[in-house]
Amino acid sequence: MSVRDRRVQYETAGLDRADLDLDPIVQWNIWYEGAASAGVAEPNAMTVSTIDQHSAPDSRVVLARSVTQDGFVFYTNYDSAKSQQLVTNPIASAVFAWLDLHRQVRLRGTVQRVSAKESDDYFASRPRESQIGAWASPQSQVIPDRGFIEQRLVEFREKFADKAVTRPDTWGGWCIVPTSVEFWQGRPSRLHDRFLYTRKDHGSPWSIERLAP
Repeated sequence: MSVRDRRVQYETAGLDRADLDLDPIVQWNIWYEGAASAGVAEPNAMTVSTIDQHSAPDSRVVLARSVTQDGFVFYTNYDSAKSQQLVTNPIASAVFAWLDLHRQVRLRGTVQRVSAKESDDYFASRPRESQIGAWASPQSQVIPDRGFIEQRLVEFREKFADKAVTRPDTWGGWCIVPTSVEFWQGRPSRLHDRFLYTRKDHGSPWSIERLAP
């Protein structure tokens, strides 16, 4: 079947205003738990888009590791392309796509680094090989071949042999503090339900509006 002719008919009960919590973070958690219970693969995966030095969008999939009233947190190398873009333009958008449930959540907001303690705590919870990998990979930089990374893995395994792996200064978390969050529920004939939460700044009340599909 060609890309042009591929279609999925969304047969769902839809989404009403009365179904929504007043707080989009609470509503996100309700949908996240539903996705996890339905067996969606990596329901915390989100596509994060940033702005590069040419004012062009740049997107990649990362894993949300904390979702609270403070925002949506993910971790990465602070020397990576996305981190350097966030330093220059501390704004981002993100999308959670739970396609098996015909749902997606879109959000936009400002971005800030999480505290060193928060990064330390999360880093300590990671598998040891992932911790060593954070040291071994100069993320986003050009490397000669796969052997370069494999050799660095050997070097850092030796460096941290018989002791805890500490967090590199170049690795840590970013928090997207949302100013808008949209919940999208697929409906038949592409007449989907969309509700947009917006607020002026962090701590101000949210307003909710229905958008045309």
